[in-house]
Amino acid sequence: MKLFQQMLVAGASLSLLAPVASQASDVVNIEEMNSYARSQSKSSRIDSKTFINEVSEDIAILKGRVDGLEAKQNDFEAGAFSETTSMDGKAVFTIGAVDYSLASETASEATQAMYTYTMNLNSSFTGDDNLYVRIKTGNHSDWSKTKTYGTYLSSANSKDNTLTVDKIWYQFPVGDNNTVWVGPKIENYYMHGTTPSIYKPVTKQFTLGGNGEAYGASTDTGAGWAYKADNGFAVSSNIGTKSTTSKKNAAGDYYNTGLLTNETKTSWATQVGYTKPNYSVSALLNVKTNGWSDTYYHTADHGTGGNGNFTSVGLRGWWRPDNTGTATPSISVGFDTTEYDGAPSSTSNSTAYFVGLNWQDMFQADDRIGLAFGQPTTNESESVDPFAYEIYYSFKPNDSVTVTPAVFGGTDRNGTSGADVFGAVLETTFKF
Repeated sequence: MKLFQQMLVAGASLSLLAPVASQASDVVNIEEMNSYARSQSKSSRIDSKTFINEVSEDIAILKGRVDGLEAKQNDFEAGAFSETTSMDGKAVFTIGAVDYSLASETASEATQAMYTYTMNLNSSFTGDDNLYVRIKTGNHSDWSKTKTYGTYLSSANSKDNTLTVDKIWYQFPVGDNNTVWVGPKIENYYMHGTTPSIYKPVTKQFTLGGNGEAYGASTDTGAGWAYKADNGFAVSSNIGTKSTTSKKNAAGDYYNTGLLTNETKTSWATQVGYTKPNYSVSALLNVKTNGWSDTYYHTADHGTGGNGNFTSVGLRGWWRPDNTGTATPSISVGFDTTEYDGAPSSTSNSTAYFVGLNWQDMFQADDRIGLAFGQPTTNESESVDPFAYEIYYSFKPNDSVTVTPAVFGGTDRNGTSGADVFGAVLETTFKF
């Protein structure tokens, strides 16, 4: 483009831009825009009083919600245990049957399925004491809760599907080495200072190193004391008395004999023992009066001819190897001798013995093989030599379930020639 033409175009362009610029100055005022921006900035600032009011409202709403949650938590805790109470328990499923050799035996031989359910409650009020309550029920019947042939199972309970308080007592320390027990439902052996046996039985006759005259016990009112020295020595003395036992008078009417009266059935046991990690020995003297009867390990005529009072001596001992999983088992042994007051010299004494063996961790962790045998409490006048036994294997499919198949039996078991018995059970224990 020639210079003259360029000048004409530039002039024309300026003439067009001038009125637009004039109009823009009338419409857009930069100072006013800045002033407006400042005013908007001031209006967007937070007023402190407004902020406090709004936050206070939010806090009040949150507090109301927290109060509601705390109320619901209190309602929940009202139906739960206190912090000082713990509970554990177990359920045992049992299926089994027995066979009696005597044709005259009319007891049931039918295969039965049964159960026992147990809850243990422990409450402490000082950190060292304990209030113990055991709640139990079950539906065992016939041979599984019968003492005659030694078939009474350790797991048996015959409460007819009714939950009942089975044990309840309170124990507390006195000084560093003494413990005192007292309760309306307790058995002597819970108050001994030395553990008499470490054998784990299937039938109740083999508990406590032979559950005969010396260590046999029955639940009722009791109190006891035990001293355990730091070197393993222990001495204990306790008494169980059937204060609420109903008894027939001369007219045939029932009455309660009361607490420690001349008529009350009473068991007074004193034990001395010594225990180290691998072994233990103990001796027990038990004086029983007014017809106290609590043995699971006896013949039918073991205590005939007396006046209902007798004195038993129980000797116990056990040993276990340093390591499990070997061919060497733990061994528990027991021997009882009993003198019956008022009995003729030919029938005044009875004896019993027990041997129990356990092998642990043999095929898998926490499994157990058990073998026990012995002579039930037998009177010196009896002409037969009764014998009892059990064999079992227990294993854990998991930490809370134990399965135990077992066989048990005896020859001349109740003191009658030919009175043999054989039984088999499968028990599954669920612990929680």
